[in-house]
Amino acid sequence: MPVYEININNKPYTVDVETNMPLLWVIRDFVGLTGTKFGCGIAQCGACTVHLEGNPIRSCSFPVAAAAGKKITTIEGISQNVDHAIQKAWIELQVPQCGYCQSGQIMSAVALLKSKPSPTDADIDAAMQGNLCRCGTYQRIRSAIHRAAELIK
Repeated sequence: MPVYEININNKPYTVDVETNMPLLWVIRDFVGLTGTKFGCGIAQCGACTVHLEGNPIRSCSFPVAAAAGKKITTIEGISQNVDHAIQKAWIELQVPQCGYCQSGQIMSAVALLKSKPSPTDADIDAAMQGNLCRCGTYQRIRSAIHRAAELIK
């Protein structure tokens, strides 16, 4: 099996895995970071969202070989003390119900605010459309993104 050097949350890892292994399984099973969730396995629900070079990707369908040598950020790497504006807003507005999709939601929201610090409802809807929430907390998610934008200012 090939050996890959990957950087997750600014920490280097060496993994000996198959070329086509999804990044999600490397993150969870080989590195031990379990905040990123498996949802559908076909990149449709967004539960597995991580950042690759600052851009949100679906790690369940992204091969580890394509991530080698690139900067990967997971939910655990967003902040050390749950003090990112998105995390604060999520807590303040009590966004999650079951919470399963929330790490992917947060990762997409962080990427959105990085590119658009003052997003409109349309911006939020467009950026978040690939993240499904079975509990239907979409209004609270939108409100939390607006709140996080206020906290960042």
